[in-house]
Amino acid sequence: MRVLLLSPYAERLEAAFAFAGDRVRACEEPIGLDALAADEIDFIVSYGYRHIIGADVVEAWADRTVNLHISLLPWNRGSDPNFWSFFEDTPKGVSIHRVDRGLDTGPLLAQSLILFGRGETLASAHAQLREAVEALFAQSWPEIRRGGQPARAQRGRGSCHRRRDAEPFLAQLPLGWETPVEVVERMGRRYRARGKAMMEAIT
Repeated sequence: MRVLLLSPYAERLEAAFAFAGDRVRACEEPIGLDALAADEIDFIVSYGYRHIIGADVVEAWADRTVNLHISLLPWNRGSDPNFWSFFEDTPKGVSIHRVDRGLDTGPLLAQSLILFGRGETLASAHAQLREAVEALFAQSWPEIRRGGQPARAQRGRGSCHRRRDAEPFLAQLPLGWETPVEVVERMGRRYRARGKAMMEAIT
């Protein structure tokens, strides 16, 4: 099978593709239909890809495009899922889903819940999430590639964030990505408490 891997972390998925006997072309740049057709791509895998996959590509490769996301969808769709899971105190984990026209809204193919201990930083939690989603992909890819992995719709409203949503809070992190997650959790609790107090004052 010819696989287009949209990712800056191509080497981290090499073993899973090699085990399946796939031929892989890695790419970090925007893609179009013409290039995909010319390369006779059978399947698209996205992992940490920084561009939106166009609707024309999604339609043409329906059910043959999946994304690896480091959150427990539907929680924390979009950008900076690791940060938001601690800031908003939402479930943490990793997901593999089919790509549709929405932002991380496609049907789920595989998920793993992750429980973090104390003493983690944003950086160490992010590293664990990456390892977890890569392991989940290696486990699930044989069934996904042959179309045998059951898909289920995401349930619940969850949450979604754009990059700009996190910028004011990321600027306040005392140690950047090495900030302990307990500090991020406290920041989130203070922010929610202020929001609640403002709403009560208005009403």
